[in-house]
Amino acid sequence: DFLPLKCDACGEVFCKDHIRYDDHKCGSAYKKNVQVPVCPLCNAPIPVQKGEIPDVVVGAHMDKDCKYNPAQQKEKIFTNKCLKPGCKRKEMMKVVCEQCNGNFCIKHRHPLDHDCKGSSHPISKAG
Repeated sequence: DFLPLKCDACGEVFCKDHIRYDDHKCGSAYKKNVQVPVCPLCNAPIPVQKGEIPDVVVGAHMDKDCKYNPAQQKEKIFTNKCLKPGCKRKEMMKVVCEQCNGNFCIKHRHPLDHDCKGSSHPISKAG
């Protein structure tokens, strides 16, 4: 099943199994196969001019212009500390008491569990 397909880079004719640049080792693929390299540290696209070697350009970016911040990668997720005295737990999201507006962990979220000093005192944990 030979369907004549013309390579848009070199102009040669190939079947469907060999039309890709790599499949027929196209010597003119660099003209059409344009890719923009991405910095492995900051994920920014790095523009490469014709005739430049992408690895060299990305290396120069990493040495001079890279905005990579290693501290940014290690941001803490669990930052909401429980206000109950003696509790050191931290939650990913705020758990705010509706009565005293304090931030607590899941274990101390109910007013009776953190000795709430809010406007009204509940009778039960459901309350």
